[in-house]
Amino acid sequence: MEERCQACGKKRAGMMQRLKECMKRAKGGGKLTIGFLGGSITQGSLATEQEKTYAYLVFTWWEKTFPQAEFSYVNGGIGGTSSHYGAARAVTDLLMYQPDFVVVDFTVNDEADSFFQETYEGVIRKLLSWPSSPAVVLLHNVFYDTGANAQETHDKVGEWYGLPHVSIKDTIYQRMKKGEFALEELTPDGLHPNDKGHALAAGELIRLLERAKEGMEDGKEERPALPSPMTPNAYEHAKRLTIREISPVLDGFRADTEEKTGHLDAFKNGWIGKKAGDRIIFELKASCIAVQYRKSVTKPALSAELILNGDDAHPVLLNGNFEEDWGDCQYLQPVLHHGENKKHQIEIRILQEDIKEAVEFYLMGIVIA
Repeated sequence: MEERCQACGKKRAGMMQRLKECMKRAKGGGKLTIGFLGGSITQGSLATEQEKTYAYLVFTWWEKTFPQAEFSYVNGGIGGTSSHYGAARAVTDLLMYQPDFVVVDFTVNDEADSFFQETYEGVIRKLLSWPSSPAVVLLHNVFYDTGANAQETHDKVGEWYGLPHVSIKDTIYQRMKKGEFALEELTPDGLHPNDKGHALAAGELIRLLERAKEGMEDGKEERPALPSPMTPNAYEHAKRLTIREISPVLDGFRADTEEKTGHLDAFKNGWIGKKAGDRIIFELKASCIAVQYRKSVTKPALSAELILNGDDAHPVLLNGNFEEDWGDCQYLQPVLHHGENKKHQIEIRILQEDIKEAVEFYLMGIVIA
């Protein structure tokens, strides 16, 4: 089973050894955690029930294939989120459960550019270097209506680390283009799969797993060492700061006192601004900074401006109004990328707006790297 990287000729299956070892532990009756990290498709959007999502169907394959083992399921999918956020939340939403196997999919939420290639590498390096040494498989979903995704830039990262991958663009999407399926058979909105689309995606992943299982007892390959980074790699150690991790100066803003009940209970552990002039001030050391706040589908919503290091002449607008209609967005806005690694000041203040009743401004947190 030797897929080779088209770019460098190295074994594409270099990390397949982790997957084989994972399966051997399952065959021996071990306890394993099967994990998933990604956006709305991973979360299960537009499947009629969780049991019909691609993630749960793949988890079920593990249970049925290795009935002697004990499996736990962790789904770290959050709709509308990119690998930038994924790098910051990988520990709390997935890695803290010590996964043995992980599917990663941010290919329809990331742009196909160098910024998201770097944040994607941050996710991959964080997973591969975690003490539980999970076997990692990359999943590249696709916009069925346009064929767009970030597969090309993501797959360069995958090739660099020798990771096995499944491309929906190269498989199911091509079958659809040839007329085997109508778009409406797979997705009601051109992106998120229905039950049939989820089942087909799961089938592609399961084919990869079956191939690995066939070669599980082959001679042991040497597990490759983690190579040096491909990108500048500023995001491998990204962190998300909420009321649990940092205490900013509050001048009108207040800390949200409601308890967070899980990783999908998004708008908790943050700070709330309710009127013009409310301010919040952070001091933190980093070279990369992004601010995460709610964009609301309920309008009008308050907006704010961000001042970095006292530069009032160049404020960053934080628009609290969301122009799409699928739900409130956990928007992550970079304000410093590869800047000087020193202490920076961030001031956020609610803008003066002639609005009698507006949705409050919700600041979810700060992501630093």
